[in-house]
Amino acid sequence: MLSPTLLTASRSPRVRRLVTTAPGSRHLVERFVVGETLDHAVGATRRLVADGLTVTLDHLGEDTLDVGRASATRQTYVSLLDRLGELELAPRTEVSLKLSAVGQALPRDGHRIALENAHAICTAAQRAGTTVTLDMEDHTTVDSTLGILGDLRADFPWVGAVLQSCLRRTEADCRDLAHAGSRVRLVKGAYAEPSSVAHAAKRDVDLAYVRCLKILMAGDGYPMVASHDPRMVALAGVLAMRHGRATDSYEYQMLHGIRVGEQRRLVAAGEQVRVYVPYGADWYGYFMRRLAERPANVGFFLRSVFTH
Repeated sequence: MLSPTLLTASRSPRVRRLVTTAPGSRHLVERFVVGETLDHAVGATRRLVADGLTVTLDHLGEDTLDVGRASATRQTYVSLLDRLGELELAPRTEVSLKLSAVGQALPRDGHRIALENAHAICTAAQRAGTTVTLDMEDHTTVDSTLGILGDLRADFPWVGAVLQSCLRRTEADCRDLAHAGSRVRLVKGAYAEPSSVAHAAKRDVDLAYVRCLKILMAGDGYPMVASHDPRMVALAGVLAMRHGRATDSYEYQMLHGIRVGEQRRLVAAGEQVRVYVPYGADWYGYFMRRLAERPANVGFFLRSVFTH
């Protein structure tokens, strides 16, 4: 019951104030979030690339309900991509984008505004020589996100999608997106969802992940296996061999600060590994989802708070 409670708390303004002002919160946050500024993001990227890893950068922020803030987020991404191009980090670094951060959740014209902002970000990515992946958020955004994905791919066929195995619809979405040129990141999902649209039991989410992974690996697209689960990592390797996939036709993805040794092991074995690197001041929602995924972190967080 702890994970649903934490995911619900991630949307609570009262809990947000408590956590973001707690003296010990920063100690644990730093494990997952590399910092608040562009320089922090670039520094972390340099270190990871030097270790043979690739990177996807996420400027933290979501559920924007202000047009000006959505525009500011767009400009932040454009500046980030311009810097990656200048520093010649773009070939090894892409960006991940939450559409709700660029206006998707706006009550009027949210879909259109998010599309326009995302198009500007993709234009900057193309100029820098890299790609963009659209993060998936809760189930209410899936149709809009996939619609924007389709519109963007008309001009930028390399735009990546994210699908969550926890949602009952995802196997069908995998079949639709497992075509040539389609980049798809498969995750288990980190949002509190109703049982009417999502698998409730962890075992069912895992089994759905396996079924989705089989679809993507058998397809003609580019699977991005986003999991820290040793069973899923091993299965991806088996499926890649079964389907005769070269190591440049798929990749593993893991979060910054989680299973770092496994990231290095896979790289040493000749696999492609991309690290999801978040940065920015608006870290609360992301942080709470990481706590929900690994409840052992809650005890560490509480100890940090009460020892400061």
